[in-house]
Amino acid sequence: MPLLGQTIRPCGPVVDAKAAARAKEIIAETCWTPAIEAAWPALEPVFGASPYLASLARRDPRRLAALLEIDPDARLTDILTRTAAAAGLDTEAASAELRRLKAELHLMTALADLGGVWDLDQVTGALTRFADASVAAALRVSAQAELDAGRLTRIGAGEEGPVPGWFCIAMGKQGAYELNYSSDIDVSVFYDPERLPLAEGVEDQAFAVRLTHRLADLMQARTAEGYVFRIDLRLRPDPSSTPPAVPTPAALEYYESVGQNWERAAFIKARPCAGDMASATAFLDELKAFVWRRNLDFAAIADIHSIKRQIHAHKVDERVSAKGVDLKLGRGGIREIEFYVQTQQLILGGRHPELRSSRTLDALAALATAGHVEPATATELTEAYKTLRAMEHRIQMLADDQTHKLPEADSDRRRVAALMGSDNLRSFDAGVTRLLKGVNARYGELFPEEEPLSSRFGSLVFTGVDDDPETLATLARMGFSNPPQVSRTIRSWHHGHIPATRTERGRELFTRLAPKLLEAAQATGAPDAAFNRFVDFFSQLSTGVQLQSLFLAQPRLFELIVEVMAFAPRLANTLARRPAAIDAMLDPAFFEPIDIAEDRAAMALALSRADGFEAAMDVVRRVHREQAFRVGVQVMSGTASAEVAGQAFADLADVCIEALGPAALAEAERLGGAFEGHVAVVALGKCGSREMSAGSDLDLMTFYRGADPAAASAVKGWDAATFYGRFTQRLIAALSSQTAEGGLYEVDMQLRPSGTKGPVAVSFTAFESYYAQEAETWELLALTRARVVWATSEAFAAEAQAAITTALRRPRDRGRTAVDVRDMRELLERERPPKGDWDLKLSPGGLVDIEFAAQFLQLAHAAADGPLDPNTARALAAMRESGLAPAAPLADLEAAWRLQQDLTQLLKVALAEGADPTDEPAAFKKLLARAGGARDFRALVKALGAARVAARKAYDIVVQP
Repeated sequence: MPLLGQTIRPCGPVVDAKAAARAKEIIAETCWTPAIEAAWPALEPVFGASPYLASLARRDPRRLAALLEIDPDARLTDILTRTAAAAGLDTEAASAELRRLKAELHLMTALADLGGVWDLDQVTGALTRFADASVAAALRVSAQAELDAGRLTRIGAGEEGPVPGWFCIAMGKQGAYELNYSSDIDVSVFYDPERLPLAEGVEDQAFAVRLTHRLADLMQARTAEGYVFRIDLRLRPDPSSTPPAVPTPAALEYYESVGQNWERAAFIKARPCAGDMASATAFLDELKAFVWRRNLDFAAIADIHSIKRQIHAHKVDERVSAKGVDLKLGRGGIREIEFYVQTQQLILGGRHPELRSSRTLDALAALATAGHVEPATATELTEAYKTLRAMEHRIQMLADDQTHKLPEADSDRRRVAALMGSDNLRSFDAGVTRLLKGVNARYGELFPEEEPLSSRFGSLVFTGVDDDPETLATLARMGFSNPPQVSRTIRSWHHGHIPATRTERGRELFTRLAPKLLEAAQATGAPDAAFNRFVDFFSQLSTGVQLQSLFLAQPRLFELIVEVMAFAPRLANTLARRPAAIDAMLDPAFFEPIDIAEDRAAMALALSRADGFEAAMDVVRRVHREQAFRVGVQVMSGTASAEVAGQAFADLADVCIEALGPAALAEAERLGGAFEGHVAVVALGKCGSREMSAGSDLDLMTFYRGADPAAASAVKGWDAATFYGRFTQRLIAALSSQTAEGGLYEVDMQLRPSGTKGPVAVSFTAFESYYAQEAETWELLALTRARVVWATSEAFAAEAQAAITTALRRPRDRGRTAVDVRDMRELLERERPPKGDWDLKLSPGGLVDIEFAAQFLQLAHAAADGPLDPNTARALAAMRESGLAPAAPLADLEAAWRLQQDLTQLLKVALAEGADPTDEPAAFKKLLARAGGARDFRALVKALGAARVAARKAYDIVVQP
């Protein structure tokens, strides 16, 4: 029966009367037939709402008249016959013919759809059958061109197709006969290298790719006649790293080794489309075991559930608007219905073949019949699917765009409403909202007990080959500056591109970890830094199962690691370069206070396996890295106070010196021969006072005493100065050189007698003489923090420490010392002013003021047997308790010292030198406030300012003649 004879009903109101009138005028000029006249009441609202359909009618009014006068099913058969015949044309002629046929099919399908002549299955079936026919024709034309070019030896026939061994698999909606009106077609291309009839010297992959591109260009290139179909080739295995045509052996290996559940779901709809149909069928037969697994363990089922759980389910109070909503990918959209069906098919279809239908509604009906879906749910989702698909088609009819979004503008959305038969936009919008909420609610009922893999910010979907628009919006709301980059990175990990996700178990775990990673990164307030540093770390792991399991089992630990990534580039770099450093976190004692005896034992055990000086250097660096990382994480987490951390860092330095001192001595003896005598390594500065922080330098000096002043070393005849100078040089190299395991410390020897002008190793006699006669006040201040770390004997260590004490306790003029100290501080303020408000060292009332005050008091009272203690806080407390200075100023100095040390420890772990915390994210400011014992960052800034003012006043009171 002719299309007109089937009573085309008007679809809705005329929203653009001028456009409809213009279409009528142009059509009437060429071909105003009785059929068009009779159909005009139904055509007028169509052409008034759809610029694209109006253009098709205006371009060829006779085609419009012919379509109205013939049965649409018969016309479809005719179109498909002419499409097949186009395979015998040359490339240019075939291109033009296929585009004319597509226009004819589009106009006829739209009229049959909008007029209620065809139902959804007939509409999508017609579009799909034409897609199949046009791909087959384009392949035949492309193959002929390759034959003409001499790259093929023959054109195949029958089941083997034009190119034996080369075939297309229709995926997605084309595979299920569910194409939408302006759909791309998802085609995966494969070939059997052994079967291609190639001319001699033609490389199989290059040929297969060339043929694929030729076919795609013929189909999708835009000409004056438009295009046929846009072809998406990305549903092939791992499209980011494979060519557009994939050899079947490589494809099968991929799916068997790293194929994902969403790819299994995609193959539910797959079917042979064009080319060597026998090879295509055999290929899909081999994949059945991949798609339909009879036996699934708990983890595999949970991973299938994840396809559904990545989409955020609406809560009752969440607003959903029809404006701009994505009817396919948005919440409550077509994809949710498809996922609702496909996830259950994947779980149940292995044992129940009757559930394997490629068509969404057929599969939904089968699930309901088998009792896996409630009949009411199946009915509701079926009707919603049909409505959403109809609406999707009408959106695409506006301009032939591959879009699934309702327009933002009311005027454009009113066009869609009219094509849906609605004359009230508000009512239409309300209906869309109800529909989407209803689908999303049903979707949320699926696997309700499983942990969500979405976010409170929205969906986090990383399946498929495209960036999910809802996910990109979610990532933007979470604060990521480049959502597509984040999405691509996570998808690549799902593809097994890094060792951590190369195994099935690794990918299953990562599916659960990914949203937690993004949430944790967002919570830091610096999501980009946290994520990018996690990428560096995660990509370097040799395996990922154990660590991901740990992160999932201990979420607070994982959040802490992500905080480290966000705020502590030093620690993050350690993890990125040496991911094994995180193994220490598997130890239950990781957050226990650090015991130097344990460090010594660990170092001794590691050194027992080292062979030679360089091996010892590497061993020490590995142990140091692990323990420094442990201290840094404890500082970040608030587990270690500044005092505990300072001592732990200093203890670690001691252990390194204790390990490398004997190694350096042995190296000196290897080079110069044995030498009788003793040497001590003395720490000054932050190491000497046990107040080190992450990245602190080592201020060292060595002094020695030869057993016999006239003695020489056994091999090269070195005297004591030469021998112990070489030892010191070896020790400096051992502590500061970069090796394959990285570095340890920057070493500063300038605090030794005579500074850079004197020998690197100082004789015992010279040390005593220098500090008795030549040392300036600043050198004596530095000596208050001197501490023997290692010596060749306990007796010599005691002698060395006694010599230091003797030097400090010599009588000196208090007034002269006070003037020297104040002059030094004023010179420092002129030559090295503070770099900003957060220069905790040099700011007035900062650490230097407090150190000078403590060191001055020790020098002023040392001759009278006053307390001596390298540690600043303990020295101030001892002075206060002994009554050697006013209690109130000392208390202010102690309080300011502790506050600024607390802040220094965190800042040194977290930020680059000189960074301003004011510019850091709110989450880091919160950490800093916690470290400083303040309720928030603003209160911390106020407390810091007050403490400095009080400390500077205290310094002025204390450092007086």
